[in-house]
Amino acid sequence: MVKLSIIVPVYNEEGAILDTINRLKEVQKKIKDSSEIIVVNDGSTDKTRLILNDIPGIKHIGHNKNKGYGASLKTGIKEASGEFIAITDADGTYPVEDIPMLYSHMNKYDMVVGSRTKKGAKIPLVRRPAKFMINKLAEHISQTKIPDLNSGLRIFKKDIAIRYWNLFPEGFSFTTTITLATMTNDYNVKFIPINYYKREGKSSIKPIKDTANFISLIIRMMTYFRPLRILAPLGIFLFLAGLIKAIYDLFNNNYIGAGSIMVILTGIQIIVLGLIADLIIKRTKL
Repeated sequence: MVKLSIIVPVYNEEGAILDTINRLKEVQKKIKDSSEIIVVNDGSTDKTRLILNDIPGIKHIGHNKNKGYGASLKTGIKEASGEFIAITDADGTYPVEDIPMLYSHMNKYDMVVGSRTKKGAKIPLVRRPAKFMINKLAEHISQTKIPDLNSGLRIFKKDIAIRYWNLFPEGFSFTTTITLATMTNDYNVKFIPINYYKREGKSSIKPIKDTANFISLIIRMMTYFRPLRILAPLGIFLFLAGLIKAIYDLFNNNYIGAGSIMVILTGIQIIVLGLIADLIIKRTKL
């Protein structure tokens, strides 16, 4: 019986995929439980498909067009037989040799994340400012330190992915989503420092567009899981702004303007809306 399913999403990785699969096969030998390797070819236009067709001992699934990183992982999870899901990239950036070490902690945790914080990890400089800002937003939601929000090397229980299935986007935000979902819902998550290597080939990440998508996702997740974290500060700000304006008008003009009253009421409404949303979420979890 398969216990661990290792999923590798692939898009135009003809230069690295064979080496990655060979390394994963060596990893399988070090895992005491039965495991499988599932490779999802996401509509590659290079020789990736031909290379995968010639590799024995893997489950090869193909998309007829490029659907995105998240879509590939979801396809792999659907086909996975294991109770636990391990994910990694095909480009050679992650130390897949650490998978047995991460897996050894799954008896105590719901998800174990390879955090790219080990000394010498080669995170591209262009990504670091955006990564820092996104991490801080995520930590504001969860009220917990998150060493690496969107690492692509992690192991998690399959039933967690099933529970939050409809929240997972088709693009690069799958890892961000599952991190926030677990960190805001009292799952046991462990971060273990790992290395991170220079990638083989060209990255398909678009820094500006993907950063904007990540921030948008985090705000949506904040509204979904911790609405008070975003609505309460906004409501309090509007309430105080309206109150200050009302006091100013009263002392200087001997009346309170309609605009001030509207801002105060809007602030109160937003706070109440946040409280109601928070109560609904807590009731849903019961």
